[in-house]
Amino acid sequence: MFDVMDRLLNYVKFNTKSKEDMEVTPSTKGQLILAEVLKKELTALGLEDIKLSENSYLEATLPKNVDKKIRTIGFIAHLDTSPDMSGENVKPRIVNNYDGEAIILNEEKNVILSPADFPELKDYIGKTLITTDGTTLLGADDKAGIAEIMAAISYLVNNPQIKHGDIKVCFTPDEEIGHGAQLFDIEGFGAEVAYTIDGGTIGELEYENFNAAYAEVKVNGRNVHPGSAKNKMINSMHIASELINMLPCNERPEFTEGYEGFYHLNAIKGTVEETELDIIIRDFNKEDFEKKKELIKRAVQLLNFKYGDGRIELNLKDQYYNMKEKIEPVKYAVDIAIEAMKMVNIQPNIVPIRGGTDGARLSYMGLPTPNIFTGGHNFHGKYEFIPVESMEKAVQVILKIIQLYSEE
Repeated sequence: MFDVMDRLLNYVKFNTKSKEDMEVTPSTKGQLILAEVLKKELTALGLEDIKLSENSYLEATLPKNVDKKIRTIGFIAHLDTSPDMSGENVKPRIVNNYDGEAIILNEEKNVILSPADFPELKDYIGKTLITTDGTTLLGADDKAGIAEIMAAISYLVNNPQIKHGDIKVCFTPDEEIGHGAQLFDIEGFGAEVAYTIDGGTIGELEYENFNAAYAEVKVNGRNVHPGSAKNKMINSMHIASELINMLPCNERPEFTEGYEGFYHLNAIKGTVEETELDIIIRDFNKEDFEKKKELIKRAVQLLNFKYGDGRIELNLKDQYYNMKEKIEPVKYAVDIAIEAMKMVNIQPNIVPIRGGTDGARLSYMGLPTPNIFTGGHNFHGKYEFIPVESMEKAVQVILKIIQLYSEE
């Protein structure tokens, strides 16, 4: 029915791994190369207002084919893949009629995708799986989203009897390193609401995410030869350890789930003379988020009182906020997505995003943007896989969303 599998198999050939700590957008040339390919495909499909910026934001419009007024909606996916693992020379494997047993991804390296480690595999017995070869990620995050949007648009173009309003499409760079929305032209895009096709397993629908902040902490010590250090040495690593232990140990990522927030010591580098800490703070509830930030501030104040002013320097900054606040005034966008899933026999699974999303930033920039599943599992690593049938369902959901807006 759809060419979504072939599209994904083609798109994963392009190495679009983003790179952190780059001062340019896109952070890697591969993203722009894939965007050029997608631009040609959109042109061949007859879309209008196709624009590819030098920063690798690709936009296009499928014009409405009805006279009545219909909301303009958008669909968004990102070009880049995670920096966590290689995206070069991806060689996807196709497992037809999966039998529920372990899949040897790479015999030489003994990489095995097994239900013993990933019990959700059992949910896909009899399905067609696309996996890695055990040496790279697959890139379904988010090339599956791109493939699903493109397949849906292609279907509409080839079936003009399906009525719809203006449909906006945008493929963005550098989502994986947190820069996907920073140069997004909300006004130029022209959608009233949009959906990122960037979620996980089939049925996922997300319109809540963490409030997020990060704390850069610098502890200034004093190094003296240990043989004559009494009453002179100030070991910055010990003070840093003291600060870490002042944070609630039960509020770490490894002890939290669902709507529970956390403090996460993301990096530490130190000597006696100087220690640097990177701590991220996450919470869905805005009041609890503020309390978490206040606790770190007070801990630093206490240690500076104990060891002397200026001993600890704190740089605390907000990163993004829970998009629920911006989605709720246009809750119809979520309700329509729920109805669309039910229409194609999918049980919606509304879950909070325990992380960030372009949708959160876009929502605060003025474009409310819930997130819809792609169907993939185990993103960012060599155990990544995606069932073809889940991708086809994602295409159906996109089409049903478009249909429901046309019937408002």
